[in-house]
Amino acid sequence: MATVNLSDYKPLHITNADEFSIGIVFSEWNDFVTYNLRDAALEILQKEGVKSENIKLFPVPGAFELNYASMQLCKERKYDAVISIGCVIRGETPHFDYVCSAVAQGIKDCNILTDTPTIFCVLTDDTKEQSIARSGGDLGNKGVEAAVTALRMIDFRKNLTGKKGNIGFGHS
Repeated sequence: MATVNLSDYKPLHITNADEFSIGIVFSEWNDFVTYNLRDAALEILQKEGVKSENIKLFPVPGAFELNYASMQLCKERKYDAVISIGCVIRGETPHFDYVCSAVAQGIKDCNILTDTPTIFCVLTDDTKEQSIARSGGDLGNKGVEAAVTALRMIDFRKNLTGKKGNIGFGHS
């Protein structure tokens, strides 16, 4: 069980975040969780300087559909990063295991088959209470972590391509 508040982060002080373009794909299934994750990610991206008009939201019916939508956004090559947001809560059947595995593999595929960093922000909890705790409850909000990860991966990619990023993570 997580013991760290996921909402704790240090501002990144990005000087060129207004140039970033980010796609957020979010599942409408378990929206009492996914909308909180989406909103936290949006808030952090905007705090860090990403322009609202450069953040595009794409709702999909469920977690399984995150793969298709995320891959399509990656293939467009219009986004510096894609954040995939979902929530799968364990039920009484093995459906949970199949969906979680498929979504994890699909997001992994986006990362290895395209040049667009795709961030896995899919809660895979045993109970509704665990999901609530990780989407704005006692354990913070995983959407914050997803936004920070997206920004850091944009910086990583820009450093690889020779376009020096402007986030201070100890780069030389």
